[in-house]
Amino acid sequence: MRRMKCLSGLLVLAVISPAFAQDETQTQKLQKEVDQLQTTVQELQAEVKELKAEKAQPAAAAVTSPAPVAAPPEKATLAPPSLTTVLTEVPSNQVNVLEMTNTERSPLPIQQSVSENQTSASRIDNEAPPTDPDLKGFIQIPGTETLIRLGGYAKLDTIYDVNSIGSTDAFVTSSIPVPAPHADTGNFTMQARQTRLSMEIRRPTMFDESMRFYFETDLYGGGNGNYGFRLRQAYGQLGNTYAGFGWSSFADLDAIPDTLDFEGPPGAIAPRQAGIHQFFRLGSNSSLTIAAEQPTSQVSGPVFTYPNVVVDSANLHGTQHVPDLILAFRTEQDWGHLQLGGVARQLGYTDYEESHRVVGGGAQFSGAFKVGPSDPYSDLFMFAAGWGKGIGHYLADTDGLNLDAAVGPDGKLYALTGLGAHVAYTHYWNSDWRSNLVYGIARIQHSPLLGEDVFRDSNYGAANLIWNPVSTLTVGLELLHGRLMVQDNRYNDDTRIQGSLQYSFIK
Repeated sequence: MRRMKCLSGLLVLAVISPAFAQDETQTQKLQKEVDQLQTTVQELQAEVKELKAEKAQPAAAAVTSPAPVAAPPEKATLAPPSLTTVLTEVPSNQVNVLEMTNTERSPLPIQQSVSENQTSASRIDNEAPPTDPDLKGFIQIPGTETLIRLGGYAKLDTIYDVNSIGSTDAFVTSSIPVPAPHADTGNFTMQARQTRLSMEIRRPTMFDESMRFYFETDLYGGGNGNYGFRLRQAYGQLGNTYAGFGWSSFADLDAIPDTLDFEGPPGAIAPRQAGIHQFFRLGSNSSLTIAAEQPTSQVSGPVFTYPNVVVDSANLHGTQHVPDLILAFRTEQDWGHLQLGGVARQLGYTDYEESHRVVGGGAQFSGAFKVGPSDPYSDLFMFAAGWGKGIGHYLADTDGLNLDAAVGPDGKLYALTGLGAHVAYTHYWNSDWRSNLVYGIARIQHSPLLGEDVFRDSNYGAANLIWNPVSTLTVGLELLHGRLMVQDNRYNDDTRIQGSLQYSFIK
């Protein structure tokens, strides 16, 4: 408006000034108008300068203003963060894996675990596990979409056995000697063989599916008292296709109890073996898994020399011709989960003179239920029961004892019936303290094809108190008791007291 006023005034001046040049009064009026126009021009010039200055200030601030400095991290407190914090906050020096890879959280209740086995298990759509719902600790490799995390823990176990047991590093009830030795056989040991190191890689792919690679080792290579690196897992999973070496799809890691003891219940089904798994979604929270895995025929030779058939036990060994085939259905909700799995196997043997094959298989029903509200953790009831013929390899206590099948007097192979079951209850006293009660059994049928000192059944009980003052520190005390009975009904037992101190790298 001021520009228009100025221009119109100049125009009027140019038109009327010649006609009234001799009019003194009119000249004074014109002079006054010129003065007003000059004042208006000066005001316009001042406004232009102000506009230029305002435009320059943001650019200067962007160049000269110092970048905001992140506040130093607060000192860790003994109380864990709230559930909302756990699910939403990502530390400033980490990446949000859930957003970058479109990974989903499992609907299962959040829980804690000494072994961290649930963290390493493969899951549909590479979901985040209930023991690590926020996928903490990943960093991005510069210039790529690849995320990497180094994990694991250092764990020291102090163990005292009241009686004798063959496995001093893990409470393997099948290694209890029968009959009991007469000498004073109590034993104290300290060991750190459960210490683990893992590497996990995740990234999105061109197939609109996430990719995961997992590698894990521990120090259980080489037998009792030896510290040798042992491969625990090495697998890749693209979307819902898994390939590599890791937990069998017949296992249910979310139903395995939380114990300081490395072995766990004797009838637990949780072998690690090579295989290929394919997950299929059935609705929003259910899935079906189809898998083909490494077969292992663990076969016992004949107890006697038979008159009609002579089998050379020295050269006898199991044979494999087709993979183990596994089918597992699973449903997950915020109250917990249920899983029903089945395995079909072909078992075989040869001694280079005789050979035979037989079909075996079994099923397992397992699950875990939330008990009470979450604040931030809820109590859990866990269970699993498995039964079948020729599944000795899949039971924790009988794997390696050649109890899948036995050679009969006719030279034929007979699959042995096996049973494994356990129940467990986890109680959170508060956010820092929890306890577990566990009871488990393993059974192999009483058979004349087996020697009198061969495994028949075992019982296992555990009770513990675990303290987690901060997420990376675990201290616990556990009482264990086990009994082994052999085929001729003789038995022996052992009681163990175990204390553990564990430092987790990422948690």
